[in-house]
Amino acid sequence: MNAETASNPFPTSADQGQSSSSANGLNGDVNRVRKVAQTLHEAVDTLEQKIGVSSDKVMSLQQEYGDMAREQVRANPLAALGVAFAAGFVIAKILR
Repeated sequence: MNAETASNPFPTSADQGQSSSSANGLNGDVNRVRKVAQTLHEAVDTLEQKIGVSSDKVMSLQQEYGDMAREQVRANPLAALGVAFAAGFVIAKILR
């Protein structure tokens, strides 16, 4: 065997005693990466909660305004038809 193949490609804890200064540096980097990852996970969880609450509010507002629009159309069907025709006419003129 030559010197290249004699070195262990998979170091064990006994082998790490030889290069303890580089191992401590790597452990510090790993710990920093873990802390950053944990902070990012917490930020994503917080954002997810805020978006969930906001979407619930939007859905409830949509439901409320949809119900109000249905009531207005039922109460005044001809006015609703006129408004829909006028809106369609204006949009058709704008898109030409």
